[in-house]
Amino acid sequence: MLTLIKNGDIHTPEAIGIGHALIAGEQIVYLGAELPTLPSSLLTEVIDVEGAPLVPGLIDGHAHITGGGGETGPASRVPPMGLSAFTKAGVTSVVGVLGTDDITRNTQTLVQQAYGLREEGLSAWCHTGGYHVPLTTLTGSARGDIVFLDPVIGVGELAISDHRSSQPTLDEFLRIASEAHVAGLMTGKAGIVHCHMGDGARGLAMLEEAIATSEIPARVFNPTHINRNTPLFEEAVALARHGCFVDATAFPCGHVDPGISASDAYLQFREAGGRTERFTISSDGGGCLPAFDHDGNLTRFGVGLCDILPETLADLIRAGLPLSEALAPLTSNVADLLKLRRKGRLAAGMDADLLVLGEDQSIQHVMARGKWHIRNGDIIRRGTYE
Repeated sequence: MLTLIKNGDIHTPEAIGIGHALIAGEQIVYLGAELPTLPSSLLTEVIDVEGAPLVPGLIDGHAHITGGGGETGPASRVPPMGLSAFTKAGVTSVVGVLGTDDITRNTQTLVQQAYGLREEGLSAWCHTGGYHVPLTTLTGSARGDIVFLDPVIGVGELAISDHRSSQPTLDEFLRIASEAHVAGLMTGKAGIVHCHMGDGARGLAMLEEAIATSEIPARVFNPTHINRNTPLFEEAVALARHGCFVDATAFPCGHVDPGISASDAYLQFREAGGRTERFTISSDGGGCLPAFDHDGNLTRFGVGLCDILPETLADLIRAGLPLSEALAPLTSNVADLLKLRRKGRLAAGMDADLLVLGEDQSIQHVMARGKWHIRNGDIIRRGTYE
């Protein structure tokens, strides 16, 4: 079954101009300026996008696919995320994480949810563990989970500098990082420790010390929520110079303060001379967005949304960035961090995960693994219980 997409303004994410893409099954088999000549009997569909941007599907490297929350009791648990919560936001690949609640939710449920999303047409992975030490695992160790469970690619989100964390020691932290790193070497997976950064005064000090006192490569240490406050962001700019990837959260409206938006974080990181190829943006979709006072009392509550990712892309474009650069922290940079070698870029041989954008970077068409999920802005493929 072949699908031909004609006359797209192709960004791989690099801009290559007007061209055409030929899809066979779940794979891109041709991408270029010359229009392929094929017998009509072979083509299932031909779509002319008339010069609209044709770009890679977005990769959300941090989402609570089984739901987050739970800080104010059982009723505050966020439900699991359905398929179209991702696809309507242009997300074709996702990595699931556990947060504060790694007791009633665990690695087993996370792996199962990832398999379910795969059955429905998305590309899905997850991390093992959660906020706390000892880690919640399926096989009994982080290394075992990464080696033996196909969807598991790292550890996370392990809470650091947060009153909800286990307050891990440096030795405990390094032991977890070692497990992730070695398992990554054994499997070719990412093998990272994806670190939830809280508002604590210690900030990124533990990550700095881990890099300074161990032989573990800096890329293994991957802090997220780095834009939750200005001092933490400034520390992240410095940390990235060691070779870490750093991840900003695309907070929805009303939940940015006292931090900075993901788009502003990227622009400031860029202006500070940061290695922009090591900057990623994720949604925290399905996760709760609580704020606490100094006594640990909840003062505000919300839920992360994947929809903010295309809005962040639009913000970067409005700030003057070319589309090719604005796409990178949502596509190719994430694929490089997570070692998803067939994701994040458009090229022959890559998975057929792609978007066609409308005005203001709105999502017009979404193809995931060679099948349309969104057409003309409408959801045409839904999850089993949607």
